[in-house]
Amino acid sequence: MKFRKYISIALLGTTLILGSCVKDLEQEPIVGATSATLYKDFNNYPLLLSKLYGCLAVGGQSGDGDGDIADIDGGFSNYMRLLFYMQNITTDEAVIGWNDGSLPTMHKMTWTASNEFINAMYYRLYAEIAFCNDFIKNTTDDKLASNAISGNQLAEAKYMRAEARFLRAQAYYHLLDLFGNVSKVTEMTSSTELPPRITRSELFSYVESELTAAAAELKAPKTNDYGRADQAAAWSLLAKLYLNAKVYTGTERNNDVVNYCNKVISAGYSLKSNYTALFMADNNLNNPEQIFSVNYDGLRTKTYGGTTFMVHAAIGGTMNFTEFGVNGGWGGLRTTKSFVNLFESNDQRGRFYTNGQSLEINDLGTFTDGYAFIKYKNVLSTNPSQAGQDTNFVDTDMPLYRLADIYLMYAEATVRGGNGNQATALGYLNSLRTRAGLSVIASYNLDYILNERSRELSWELTRRTDLVRFGKFTTSTYLWPWKGGTKDGVAVGDYRNIFPIPSNELNVNKNLVQNPGY
Repeated sequence: MKFRKYISIALLGTTLILGSCVKDLEQEPIVGATSATLYKDFNNYPLLLSKLYGCLAVGGQSGDGDGDIADIDGGFSNYMRLLFYMQNITTDEAVIGWNDGSLPTMHKMTWTASNEFINAMYYRLYAEIAFCNDFIKNTTDDKLASNAISGNQLAEAKYMRAEARFLRAQAYYHLLDLFGNVSKVTEMTSSTELPPRITRSELFSYVESELTAAAAELKAPKTNDYGRADQAAAWSLLAKLYLNAKVYTGTERNNDVVNYCNKVISAGYSLKSNYTALFMADNNLNNPEQIFSVNYDGLRTKTYGGTTFMVHAAIGGTMNFTEFGVNGGWGGLRTTKSFVNLFESNDQRGRFYTNGQSLEINDLGTFTDGYAFIKYKNVLSTNPSQAGQDTNFVDTDMPLYRLADIYLMYAEATVRGGNGNQATALGYLNSLRTRAGLSVIASYNLDYILNERSRELSWELTRRTDLVRFGKFTTSTYLWPWKGGTKDGVAVGDYRNIFPIPSNELNVNKNLVQNPGY
């Protein structure tokens, strides 16, 4: 695992920065330094922290170059791009036409333990954990004292440490959700022993405790730099963790979902009036809905993953790429008729390009099979004819947690027996419908919420988790084109609700056990 060489030093490349969050962090690599020397100077702390955020945005030490993960291109091993493969390509929301390696098996749900994209996701998550562990290990109270970090710098260092704990917990949440029973590696893990295996329920408890601890130490909502984690980010992820608690542990935690959603809502977030502006190049500005995002900047985060991938890959056929603020389309991403059919005809969120496109998908490799879906753009919301700073690399930030998701989680947990208020939940749902240009509804149920989550949060890295929670990811209760490898869709084995542990990892760490079915 190539990322091992960075565990003890966490050096920064020239473009591994926070993008549109902290643009003054563009620095030359620190050569010949070790943790013992780096952490003596507080001026290095923002740079070291930026690697933890940069690992979410780009694939290597210089944009996607000098990739953190061995044996796979930096763009292909991008955290957000891989998460999209796991969470959306495997569902009704997206298909991809490329024949890169084993990528076609993702939508067909025929992947194996040697799938290089699943493996890269696994190692990407542990790379993030390794970088976070290094930062956490070197910012304990004892370490800070020994390095003479004091006053305002001490306070900031402790906030940064809480951010590192949040980011590590987020990576472990994705391991929990995608892989189930995995290795646990912390700042205390010995480098001379193989990491121990932790069960899914045990990992749930660990993520819960880490997020709770981080939430107590992070900055208050909306007081940190844009794109950096605060208490609301931790509360949002806790709500998501508890919403899926029955999948992970067998026990519902709906009251906890409601309680943490209320914390976020009470922090003063509000819906942005223009839905499409949430996914444009200037979505970092005047965005009262954004809780936590992965930030991109076309001049500084030069990656072929993230929103650069989301914009370019969704353009093909007769589509005019200049309308998206980029220099060309890659002819990859489309959607299925099952997803198209979730939308009312006047729903402003259902923006499909149909000219020259067929609703039916006879060939996954043909871009014109399946409607194109318009979501992310590299243009300004204030002037849609103006592209972002670069027409190759995109400025648009990727939302991970936003208020609309909080509203939907509150409503679902309330229906599932949580201590929310039905009328309040209905009001939240109708606020989303009103923004989408739809009439209000008088009632709702779980099926409505599942469909509304897809309409509102389409291509936002949630769909697979939602379908698993509702029992519809693998079963015949909901089919979509090419599910299970057939045109009309078939059920697959329930073991595919989680992904396999990479075969290479099993060969290295004998403490691990392959997930059933693989």
